[in-house]
Amino acid sequence: MKRILFALAAVLLFVTDGAACTNFIVGKKASADGSVFISYSADSYGMSGFVAHFPAAVYPEGTMRDIYNWDSGEYLGQIREARQTYNVLGNINEHQVAIAETTFGGREELVDLNGGIDYGNLIYIALQRSRTAREAIDVMTSLVAEYGYYSSGESFSIADPNEAWILEMIGKGGKEKGAVWVAIRIPDDCISAHANQARIRKFDMKDKENVRYSKDVIKFARKMGYFDGKDEDFDFAAAYCPADFGGLRYCDARVWSFFNMFGAEDMNNYLAWASGDPTAEPMPLYMKPKAPLSLQDVQRGMRDHYEGTPFDITNDLGAGPYNMPYRPSPLSFEVDGKEYFNERPISTFQTAFTFVAQLRDWLPNAIGGVMWFGTDDSNMVVYTPVYCCATSVPDCYAEQYADPVVFSWKSSFWVFNWVSNMIYPKYSLVIDDMRQVQGELESAIYEKSKEVEAEALAVIGTSPKYAIKMLTDFTATSGEETLAAWKAFGEKVIVKYNDLVVKSEKNGKIERSNTGLAGKITRPGYSTEYWKKVVEETGDRYLIPAAK
Repeated sequence: MKRILFALAAVLLFVTDGAACTNFIVGKKASADGSVFISYSADSYGMSGFVAHFPAAVYPEGTMRDIYNWDSGEYLGQIREARQTYNVLGNINEHQVAIAETTFGGREELVDLNGGIDYGNLIYIALQRSRTAREAIDVMTSLVAEYGYYSSGESFSIADPNEAWILEMIGKGGKEKGAVWVAIRIPDDCISAHANQARIRKFDMKDKENVRYSKDVIKFARKMGYFDGKDEDFDFAAAYCPADFGGLRYCDARVWSFFNMFGAEDMNNYLAWASGDPTAEPMPLYMKPKAPLSLQDVQRGMRDHYEGTPFDITNDLGAGPYNMPYRPSPLSFEVDGKEYFNERPISTFQTAFTFVAQLRDWLPNAIGGVMWFGTDDSNMVVYTPVYCCATSVPDCYAEQYADPVVFSWKSSFWVFNWVSNMIYPKYSLVIDDMRQVQGELESAIYEKSKEVEAEALAVIGTSPKYAIKMLTDFTATSGEETLAAWKAFGEKVIVKYNDLVVKSEKNGKIERSNTGLAGKITRPGYSTEYWKKVVEETGDRYLIPAAK
């Protein structure tokens, strides 16, 4: 167990260089088929992505569990183990409970380095002990109350087939034990998101059905001098994570983009906030969508780079000659004594893994709960299903092959990184090829999943073990076949786009000449717009002299 925890610590070190993960939430009446969706990109440089597996277990009375900090591997102490735990694969359990997170940090003085449990352990322990989202909230908040909270401020997406919640939590800096927190249920007909900035502001303390909070969440803020108004005016985010330029432009701008794609409200009303003005009108925690969202809509949202918005980064000099929608770290840089910044979109190349959890109340748990999973940049993954009942993890998503410093052709993380890193510098040349293969694979897998689920549903009442085996096998085959297909696509990319030219193809194959060499070669060079930028920079240095 200790070795596994250290390995997972590497995967869950999400917050480096200021801003990391992104979560979307879709209520069951806001989705096209009645599913509850939550999505996640686990973003961290130098880390690898895989699916952790915690099989269901029964422990003797009095068993203790060692806790190691997910970020550093530091030993934090022990907690009492539950008598019974549930099957967990990645961020979903056998009861269709799914949990994701983003770190908002908040007030630095509230980190308690003597706390006994951190955010990563809260997620995986709650999944092992909970049958509903509400139970998960109870587990997480009771654990920090008993053992103390180690981490900085966190926003958690917590969902089951019936409802979805946002829980925001921050420690007390060792002044008192535990944490202060607020949890709000997202209405079934609404969508929400969070991305490394606290999102819960004022909340209805009388709504016991849809709002939960620590009894001292306001009292502690008063004690620390963060708030001195009336209780009904208390604003959790303003007290514990005051907005600044970075928290808005790097973080809430991603929420703005999701709402801009799918929300029913006019997002121009919140453009100043997303642009980095903390005095502007904040965005709501949730809103109704323009139209119900499908699984594919949520996946598409995870691939966004602000295209077509005021934050679009695909057309200026920083995008390079092939319109790459990314910027290298760090998020800010200095030129001639002035500080500038890079946009930080939803899709980013430092992602270790990404998923869209689909939770369906009209199906048995074994079939209804599926984590559509991919490793590396959400823009260039193929999401494949990991069913919550699966009894094993396919090799392509296994920890043993996902070493962060050793390449493996068996690892989905490494093969997808290999392909995406070939595409980045030639983005506009290659992206359409990638989209075609990605779309074909995802469509085929999605259609096949319907067949497999129907077969499993037909037998689960009489042969539950056989149904679970079917779903476990499909989890493995869809992942492994996708890995093989992506490797083949990568081989084609290196051949077709070798040496900054483009070889012609026909019927999906690179053409040959009559002599057996490569067929037609196209030299794309740069666009006219980019050549103009080169001339502006270099003047007449490359001007060909006029003929005499």
